[in-house]
Amino acid sequence: MARESESRLPIEPVYGPQDLAGWDPAEKLGEPGSYPFTRGVYPSMYTGRPWTMRQYAGFGTATESNARYRQLIAHGTTGLSVAFDLPTQMGHDSDAPLAHGEVGKVGVAIDSIDDMRVLFGGIPLHEVSTSMTINAPAALLLLLYQLVAEEQGVSADRLTGTIQNDVLKEYIARGTYIFPPGPSLRLTADIFRYCRAEIPKWNTISISGYHMAEAGASPVQEIAFTLEDGIEYVRTAVAAGMDVDDFAPRLSFFFVARTTILEEVAKFRAARRIWARVMREEFGAKNPKSMMLRFHTQTAGVQLTAQQPELNLVRVAVQGLGAVLGGTQSLHTNSFDEAIALPTDKSARLALRTQQVLAYETDVTATVDPFAGSYVVERMTDDVEAAALDLMRKVEDLGGAVGAIEHGFQKAEIERSAYRIAQKTDSGERVVVGVNRFQLDEEEPYEPLRVDPAIEAQQAERLAKLRAERDQPAVDAALAALKQAAEGEGNVLYPMKEALRARATVGEVCNALREVWGTYVPNNVF
Repeated sequence: MARESESRLPIEPVYGPQDLAGWDPAEKLGEPGSYPFTRGVYPSMYTGRPWTMRQYAGFGTATESNARYRQLIAHGTTGLSVAFDLPTQMGHDSDAPLAHGEVGKVGVAIDSIDDMRVLFGGIPLHEVSTSMTINAPAALLLLLYQLVAEEQGVSADRLTGTIQNDVLKEYIARGTYIFPPGPSLRLTADIFRYCRAEIPKWNTISISGYHMAEAGASPVQEIAFTLEDGIEYVRTAVAAGMDVDDFAPRLSFFFVARTTILEEVAKFRAARRIWARVMREEFGAKNPKSMMLRFHTQTAGVQLTAQQPELNLVRVAVQGLGAVLGGTQSLHTNSFDEAIALPTDKSARLALRTQQVLAYETDVTATVDPFAGSYVVERMTDDVEAAALDLMRKVEDLGGAVGAIEHGFQKAEIERSAYRIAQKTDSGERVVVGVNRFQLDEEEPYEPLRVDPAIEAQQAERLAKLRAERDQPAVDAALAALKQAAEGEGNVLYPMKEALRARATVGEVCNALREVWGTYVPNNVF
């Protein structure tokens, strides 16, 4: 009897040649590094060098996070990935009433260039690749990073990294939006133009399915909704007068890796193939790099358990293996204790060591695309692709990603999927080791890392000192220039940079834009 995949697609007990009858390898596969990129975006993949080992970190103050980054670099991480606290993600200063109780909790608090300078102190920014998980205020954090680099004597054309900058998925899955979709997409297009002119090696967006998956999306929903968001961003940039080949090579994606290895590998392969065809056939891309779906992967935080947390070491290793077999360009492996609290130094190091074992002790890096031609994986890739395309057509029928968001379509579909998973877990049909089977009578004690609540007062003191020291008329003039740009059609990043250079705070800059663009209020129809 066939089992059902995470996307409710059948998984047969046995696959064979009959499952690929009429299947054309030239059309479906191609060569590694060639259209339609099913087998990977680069010809040699990991046979030349492994993926970028990127560890996501950030908590408390900039000083504490800087110390963690230095430790990760010393242990062999090849890319930094910055987590910001909720007030920063929502464009509020640490002393704002709405920030109370959340300062430094789920990431580092960044209020101004002063904090950013401390965050990257002693880290040569031309030698590291930095990813920043920030969306609605992405432009601000990118500009702060550029300003700090300039202070180090590093020109912007030497900076490499990524800003997530994917606000559409915030309306769908996370909720850390600020502005309505229209102004948010305008800001995205401004970032594309700015980076093409000023920071050419920077990845301007990481279009994210990860957070949808964490909210309960199935693998098919994850790639379908993510690729539709990508299509919306491309349409926005093209409508703003940009040539697709001028910005598409800097687009990147961000997906989850679950423990269901076979479907995850199929998902990654299907996503690459769909994106290549969309970029060539719908947008007329000519540059092969515009058709490449390059992506970062993070192991599935939602699958980690507080019960018997050491089991998460096994889960993360399996998830990481799936990401590698699926052809990821960079990988973050979660720490085993993240279901309990922020990772300790030791658990963060173990997470990195997991990647290093995969890269240097296994043979998965010895050959490109180990699953190519596998009856089961190729059939599952076709099945995932067909189901994703069907779901993408439904989004298009609602007017594309923004139209579907305004109808509440994606959110409702993900919530239905999450409810189904919860029901199957509660009934025991879906086994979660240590939770609904193979439990312990008593859990072993574990001492988690805790964030000092005094951080909020410390950040407030830093803000008071900044406001007392800075040239307030210069700040006021810079914020007025920013509002004027937001009211017109000019690129807002140039006056925004000058406001941040004058030591305007993240909250002040976002408030200036709120005055012009307003804030988003969701309207759920489904």
